[in-house]
Amino acid sequence: MNTKTTKIIYWTGIILTSLWFGASGFFELTTNKLVWEITQQLGYPPHFIYILGVIKIAGVITLLIPNKLLRLKEWVFAGLFFDIIFAFFSKLAVLGFPSTIDAIIAFAMVSITYAMFRELYAANYSRNAFVS
Repeated sequence: MNTKTTKIIYWTGIILTSLWFGASGFFELTTNKLVWEITQQLGYPPHFIYILGVIKIAGVITLLIPNKLLRLKEWVFAGLFFDIIFAFFSKLAVLGFPSTIDAIIAFAMVSITYAMFRELYAANYSRNAFVS
């Protein structure tokens, strides 16, 4: 795959991911009734919902900054994967498999976006990377 195609897929994924998690974070921060009811039904407390909202908005802002904060973007992707995995298993346990479709779609979208991120910004790990 050439670099232009990789960039197009990456930025499409970043925009879709940002819309998805940005909207989710916004709804969590503005106490959207539907989002809050489902999240509380899954057993999460109100303070946790606010924290999720703040972290999602901060993560979206980080992802949208081009060619900067690459290490932080790694952490954002990790956080998104944790969010998706917890949402999937929480919904599976409480609401049943049909309610997990959004988590499955989000997992596929973020996985493809992360793969393109790694294609564009190869990890450069060295033996002394953490030694100053």
